[in-house]
Amino acid sequence: MEQQPVLQINGLTGGYSAKRPVLHQISLDVKPGEMVGLIGLNGAGKSTTMKHILGLMTPQAGEIRVQGHKQEENPEQYQGAIAFVPESPELYPEMTVMEHMEFTARAYGVSEADFRTRSNQMLDLFRMRDKSGSMSMHLSKGMRQKVMIMCAFLAGPPLYVIDEPFLGLDPLGIRSLLDFMLEMKRSGSSILLSSHILSTIENYCDRFIVLHQGAIIAQGTLDEVTAQAGKPGMPLEDAFYELVQGRE
Repeated sequence: MEQQPVLQINGLTGGYSAKRPVLHQISLDVKPGEMVGLIGLNGAGKSTTMKHILGLMTPQAGEIRVQGHKQEENPEQYQGAIAFVPESPELYPEMTVMEHMEFTARAYGVSEADFRTRSNQMLDLFRMRDKSGSMSMHLSKGMRQKVMIMCAFLAGPPLYVIDEPFLGLDPLGIRSLLDFMLEMKRSGSSILLSSHILSTIENYCDRFIVLHQGAIIAQGTLDEVTAQAGKPGMPLEDAFYELVQGRE
């Protein structure tokens, strides 16, 4: 029997103004243990879609369910099932790296034993052990981004919503993040990932959703998307260019 999607979006229309919606009838899902790439030009509606998923914006039409629940039905259960990594790191300036991780663990109800295991794993994976006692105000942008990522993966929820996570990361940090996302997939977590670096995510995502001007213009596996673009067997970047050119 097919598993219920962790994330289900049906007929989502929304944005900042009811008269000029940004999103138009968006329908997508993310299944357990699946990584889905959400790709599009600037202004395509990726961040707006993520804000609706996070409950920061109210749909004008359609619905969003996480693990079968809508936010208005059970806000605590809905929010507790999602971890978000934003494009720009947002940390408390005078809290240390370890204090951020401890704060996240308490917020998500992570046990002390799991916290010790996961925090040590994160500090080693992202080479941040020597910075664990440093306040975030003293960290570089790339290091602050690593803290956001470590906190999100420390939580261990069913769904990760990740917006442009590679900005500011060095090549080793990018590789560590990609490898760990694969590990989280294998453990059953689901990931909705937005990135402009198509060549990087091409071989990591199970499926792709191409957004353009607030509508889905293609979706599926790499082979399916390249076929829809008329570029079977070509790189994702070439297929994406073919799909969006001339649609402005």
